[in-house]
Amino acid sequence: MQNGYYQVTGAMIAQFNKLDVTTNNLANVNTSGFRKDSVIIGDFERIYQEQRDILPLDNHTKEASKFVNRSLNRTPRVVEGHTDFSAPNLKQTGNQLDFGLTGGDLFFAVETPQGVRLTQQSSFVLDNEGNITTKEGYKLLADNFKESDQRGINLSNNKTVALDESGRLFADGEEVAKLFIGRANNLKNIEKEGDNLYTSSNLDNDIRPMSDGTLVQQGFKQMSNVNAVKEMVNLIEGNRLVQMYQKVMTSHMDELNREAITKLASVKA
Repeated sequence: MQNGYYQVTGAMIAQFNKLDVTTNNLANVNTSGFRKDSVIIGDFERIYQEQRDILPLDNHTKEASKFVNRSLNRTPRVVEGHTDFSAPNLKQTGNQLDFGLTGGDLFFAVETPQGVRLTQQSSFVLDNEGNITTKEGYKLLADNFKESDQRGINLSNNKTVALDESGRLFADGEEVAKLFIGRANNLKNIEKEGDNLYTSSNLDNDIRPMSDGTLVQQGFKQMSNVNAVKEMVNLIEGNRLVQMYQKVMTSHMDELNREAITKLASVKA
C-alpha cells in the first residue's frame, strides 16, 4: 500500500478546506462586522494519542494494529476552526443608523426566524413599519427584550435619532429604548452562524449585558477585520501547495507504479 499517496491526498483535502475559508474571507472584505475565519491543521497521530486511552483496545495487539496505521495517522487534516475577534476598525459615515461597537467582544442582539442571535454588524435601516433592522430584515433588540412581549425597537420616520455611548437611543430628544449590548465571557463559546450572526449553546451564561462605558459610537461603521493582502498571500500559497501535492500524487500513481510493474513483470531465467 502506498502510504505516501494517502498522506498527500489528506494534505490536499486540508488545503482545499483552508482555501474555502480564505476565499470566503476575501469575499467579505467589505462586509460590515465580518470577522475573519481561519483553520488549524493537525494530524491523526496527535488525535489518536489523545483518544487511545478511552478506546476498548489494548495497545500493541493485533486488534489495535487493525484499527490504526501509524503512517496514515500522520496525514494532515483540519482539526479546528477559529474566528478572529480582534478589535474592530471604525469608519465614520455620519449615518444616524450606523452604530459601531467599540470592542471585538461586544455584540448586539437581533431577532431571526431561528431565534435570538448575536451580531457585530453596525449598519441598520428602518423597515416599512419603522422598526430598526439589519439589512437582512432582522429586528434590533432592546436590553429588556426578555421581559417585553414587543420585539424590536420602533421609530417613526423623519425623526432625528441620537445614540449615546452606553447604547441609550433617543428620538427627537426623547429616550425610546436602550440597545442590548452584551460582552462575551469567553469568545471560544461563540459560534459563527453564516457571515454576520453568532450563537452559543447557552447565551444567558456566555453573554453578560453591558450598561456603562463607551460601548457604541453613532455615525460609525464597523469594518471587516480581513486583511486583503494577507488573504491573497494565503490564497497563492494554498494554490501552490495544491499544485505541489498534485505532482507528488502523479509521481506515486504513474512513475512509481510503472516502475514497480516493470520490475515485477521482468522475470529472469
